[in-house]
Amino acid sequence: MTGTTTARRLWHLLEPVHALLYYAPEAFAEAAALGYAPEPRWPSYFPLRAAPLGAAAPERIGSAFYSFAPAMVRRHTEDAWRDATPQQVLDARARAMDAVYRRLLGDAVASPDLAEAAALARRAAEAAPTAGRPLAAALAALPWPGEPHQVLWHAATLLREQRGDGHIAALLAAGLDPAESLVSFAAFGAAPEEVFAGRGWTEREWTEAGERLRSRGLLDAAGALTDEGRALRRDVEERTDALAAAPWEALGAEATDRLAGLLGPVWAAAVGSGLLPAVNTLGIGKV
Repeated sequence: MTGTTTARRLWHLLEPVHALLYYAPEAFAEAAALGYAPEPRWPSYFPLRAAPLGAAAPERIGSAFYSFAPAMVRRHTEDAWRDATPQQVLDARARAMDAVYRRLLGDAVASPDLAEAAALARRAAEAAPTAGRPLAAALAALPWPGEPHQVLWHAATLLREQRGDGHIAALLAAGLDPAESLVSFAAFGAAPEEVFAGRGWTEREWTEAGERLRSRGLLDAAGALTDEGRALRRDVEERTDALAAAPWEALGAEATDRLAGLLGPVWAAAVGSGLLPAVNTLGIGKV
């Protein structure tokens, strides 16, 4: 198995482990206690995800998140740190994920297998390069939690954001701006266009991004990717996998395979919780 294939395999296993933060009722409750509207999820999503950056301005958060419309980022972040400090948000999300894992895993939170998975995931996360990767670097600067299930979630989150930072680099190298990245990804078959509507782009902005892609020969008149456009998107995915391979190369093939096996029950609990959307903007299972 190549390093890039391994990186994609572990991403598919770890993404649900991380993403529970943005859908679990425990997280909504903690966010609401801080003053963030619990529904829809975006008012809590932005501070929960951005808190490691500190009291960052909307422009900095939008740059790190990349594919969200600037107006949407501003709407949900310009007053975010008036409701709570970043440290209060970090503490809240730690409490939320502690409660989520305990509910979904039950007695398994204290199992030797979960402790081993947490230790292996931490080793991979600590080997993840963070230079030029703002979200990963911010997470790497945070103290590690003490309990194995919390260690596993923190490691999954760091590895997820490290990959995401690399994905943005791949999009930039491909010359795809934030809106173009979503239009081309939808055309690539990652998810239907309506799924991407949650990122806040207006119909006009979406149309204009498509026109820019057509002018480059990446989309045809019907909005489908041309051969050149499909090759470009494949290259973005391959670059993303390559940029995410270092933690797994450092961990080694045997330990990485062991971690993948140990993650099975945690992944199953996350996916089986019914909290995560079956169709999402990440394109897991599609690309």
